[in-house]
Amino acid sequence: MHFTASVKAADAVYGVEPTPTAKKIRELFYNAHYVEDHTGILYALGFPDFVCGPTASPAERNLIGLILKVGADVGKLVLKKRFSAVKIFELTAGRTSHPVAALPGGWSKRITEEERQEILKLADDCIELGKLTLDVFDKVVLQNKEYMELVTGNVYKVVTNYMGTVDENDKIVYYDGTQKIVDTKGNEIGRFKGIGYLDYIAERTLPWSYQKAPYLKKIGWKGLVDGDGTSIYSVGPLARFNVGSGFDTPLAQEAYEKMVAAFGGKPVHNTLAYHWARAIELMNAAENIKKIASDESITDPNVRQELGSPVGEGVGIVEAARGTLIHHYRTDEKGIVTDANLIVATTHNKGPMNIAVKRAAENFIKNGKVDEGILNLVEIAYRPYDLCFACSTHTLPGRIPVRIDIIDHHGELVKTLRNYELV
Repeated sequence: MHFTASVKAADAVYGVEPTPTAKKIRELFYNAHYVEDHTGILYALGFPDFVCGPTASPAERNLIGLILKVGADVGKLVLKKRFSAVKIFELTAGRTSHPVAALPGGWSKRITEEERQEILKLADDCIELGKLTLDVFDKVVLQNKEYMELVTGNVYKVVTNYMGTVDENDKIVYYDGTQKIVDTKGNEIGRFKGIGYLDYIAERTLPWSYQKAPYLKKIGWKGLVDGDGTSIYSVGPLARFNVGSGFDTPLAQEAYEKMVAAFGGKPVHNTLAYHWARAIELMNAAENIKKIASDESITDPNVRQELGSPVGEGVGIVEAARGTLIHHYRTDEKGIVTDANLIVATTHNKGPMNIAVKRAAENFIKNGKVDEGILNLVEIAYRPYDLCFACSTHTLPGRIPVRIDIIDHHGELVKTLRNYELV
């Protein structure tokens, strides 16, 4: 999330490390964000395609339709458990949304022992939510032959490099670590921290898009193509799964090993597997909350370092729920930002998303015939990426006029779709 990436960039601008306690609170807060965010994406955007059916009408294929299928009791349970993560937001950062506790060099809100005990109870709710989510995925997707063919087949497959964040033991982490890159075969081809991203990532401006297209600088721009030798890369839950060697919490590690076995190894290039990896990360984040909150030192009142003068430049990198997020600031002597560059997950995934949509469209759209069910089979290709175009285009309203021209194999226009009215 931008809140956390920005405070890490501010740490770097002031040349200061947060106190150990502040770092723990930040990680606690951040893992709670993972639980609530992954829950929302899975149950509102991911599961309806499977539970309600990929070609069901939009009136049925939504969160309400999902609840009608799985039962009101399950729906209420999911919402209740998710709110436990949101409550941890409030206890650690002052609000249930739009947190206010981040400061360069630390955190403005300490955690009392009473709050720590409450968080421990809330963590149990989050763990139960993680178990429930993995169980739903198992029963709805893994035990359904038709859906597993979609998940493991070639229609929703994009072969790219991958980037994610790992700790010193190569385990998947979200708040802090080293950014690691692997190629299409899973071989490591780079590691960096902070401003080192400039040695590995370049951005290309495309005349037809408001988004830039990142690529691996050492390979060079080769266009929006996948396969061996490509310079584009993917980020997010599946990328982290491919980059890391697992998790350091038991329930998530067990689920990770099950997924590796199901695909016969790594890397996994199947886009719909993002949902599976996301469900595993929800479990991991819940376990992390319990682990961090079990540390009594988190109530230490020393939550902020003294600041000196700004050093003029800083980079903050986190694993946002949807993928690697980079904030790069340059400032004046007062710490006022004079230049900023943000590379967000949806920007990193520019190439893979376009290829995924094109591949699905080529597979499902025949003879120019398009209906609601076919359109959704195409949309399924990009939903796993959990898009945020407001972030990736740096456009505050989050909505820009879009026209889609459907072209046949002769290059002739078949149909035009718009999200705006012609005047």
